[in-house]
Amino acid sequence: MGRGRLGPLVVGVLVAVVAGVGVGLYWFQPWKLWQDETVTESLPAVAEPTGTPDAAADTASSPSPSTPVSGPVTLASGDLISHEHTTSGSVKLVRLADGAHVVRLENLDTSNGPDLRVWLTDAPVKEGRAGWHVFDDGAYVSLGKLKGNKGSQNYAVPENVDLSHYSSVSIWCDRFDVSFGAAELADA
Repeated sequence: MGRGRLGPLVVGVLVAVVAGVGVGLYWFQPWKLWQDETVTESLPAVAEPTGTPDAAADTASSPSPSTPVSGPVTLASGDLISHEHTTSGSVKLVRLADGAHVVRLENLDTSNGPDLRVWLTDAPVKEGRAGWHVFDDGAYVSLGKLKGNKGSQNYAVPENVDLSHYSSVSIWCDRFDVSFGAAELADA
């Protein structure tokens, strides 16, 4: 009589295994290792306006006296080194003609992953495993989600950020608290 029926223990184990696999797939997102997202952005001439539409219109129509009129200027730059995943490319901190700042990733090539961010940090860039977990130890500013794991892309730096406090950029996996790659910023 009991040959065709599964016991409650077996059903419970099967439900736990299926749930565990589902959570593991969501958490690790292993398919992203085979999915590349290429983004190709030009360096913006001026930053995108932020805030309310009225404030953006006022800013655009009447530049402040301290607004520089020259084109984009590279203030600092560096080459990405690999940490948790093989990573290459370069990073530039650029002041735009309107005085806004962007972090520009050029020729980025890294692995895709869950919850990747671009961080401006005060941490020193260290080679190897010693550099994997240092970027969340001090001050950092998240510039947003990584737009793509390949290509060239721009990330606006918030106006209230004092750039003198930050010396590096990390491609940071927020889910696992680890750097995929990072660059030390040296004055241009």
